[in-house]
Amino acid sequence: MTEANRTLPPLVAPAAELTREETLRYSRHLIMEEFGLPAQLRLKNARVLVIGAGGLGSPALLYLAAAGVGTLGILDDDTVEGSNLQRQVIHGVSDIGGSKAESARRSVLELNPHVSVQLHPVRLDASNALEIFAGYDLVLDGTDNFATRYLVNDAAEILGLPYVWGSILRFDGQVSVFWGRHGPTYRDLYPQAPPPGSVPSCAEGGVLGVLCAQIGAVMVNEAIKLITGTGRTLLGRVLVLNALDMAWREIRLRKDPTAQPVTGLADYEAFCGLPAAGAQGADAGVPEIGVHDLARLLADRAAGAGEFDLLDVREPGEHAVVRIDGSVLMPRGSILSGEAVPVRGRTLYIHCKSGVRSAEVAGFLRGQGYTDVFNVAGGVVEWVREIEPAKPLY
Repeated sequence: MTEANRTLPPLVAPAAELTREETLRYSRHLIMEEFGLPAQLRLKNARVLVIGAGGLGSPALLYLAAAGVGTLGILDDDTVEGSNLQRQVIHGVSDIGGSKAESARRSVLELNPHVSVQLHPVRLDASNALEIFAGYDLVLDGTDNFATRYLVNDAAEILGLPYVWGSILRFDGQVSVFWGRHGPTYRDLYPQAPPPGSVPSCAEGGVLGVLCAQIGAVMVNEAIKLITGTGRTLLGRVLVLNALDMAWREIRLRKDPTAQPVTGLADYEAFCGLPAAGAQGADAGVPEIGVHDLARLLADRAAGAGEFDLLDVREPGEHAVVRIDGSVLMPRGSILSGEAVPVRGRTLYIHCKSGVRSAEVAGFLRGQGYTDVFNVAGGVVEWVREIEPAKPLY
């Protein structure tokens, strides 16, 4: 059989038994002849790590818990924001400002107290990935950046773990299973990382909230099949959803026979062409300007004193929500790709939402020979808080 159509053996050995309460809770599983008690006992014995308690992690954690996965790991070092609630259904209004990992744990245990929850409220990197992953049978990744996906893939391959991957952006979703021991890995789908700025994150490009549930549910379905040995997994296949057309299509994926096995972890930010972690703004050697100074410069320019360009490097949808008057929209990806070229010889002030993307663009332009380039510290968020508090935030 090919890797795209074979049934894999169960990933997890069965637990000894179900309690009376568990038997009642999972009864709709138990009465299915193709699933039944053996599969449920394997779920009870399974240890699944979910990376990210966000858009994809929210439905995934809830349905893994509801299904009866015995141990759930939650890895997330972020806090809950109001803008998360449009799609991250594991959190609520009362959780805003608190730890996503803690909030997710409360929701999981409220849904199913029979589940053991292990928290990892840390930032995943090459120094801790192998140690964390070693405690689990399977990894489910709901992150939204290429550097982390390559890290997850490589750590899973080194440890021989299957990796369930999902991706969402705007109205489109993708999901697959990677497992170097039995078939293709993420590196077979993306041998090289896309150029920096060519693919916006959900925070930059937006995402239809319900798409998270659609793709997250498929990811859980794949995890359950891997754990129990039930049905045919997406190993060797990538499932692609266009939610606008409500159309699913399938892409076949084969393992590169010339690929060398992964033996160690690397610098994934460098591999993806990104600046080193923490190397933003002043830390990266890019001069910065505060929003109060920018406000004075804009006032002087309006009065005819001083010329400069204020570039907004966010995405058009972000710009439509809120903008600094007098700025020119020039998205980050268009500058990094060379599609958009700022005027040389003029002083450039660059802003984004928070100052991270704009610092990257400012550093890029300085590397291209632009000299008078400044990053606006704090971006439009700081501008609204300090200068125009009546404007909306997102």
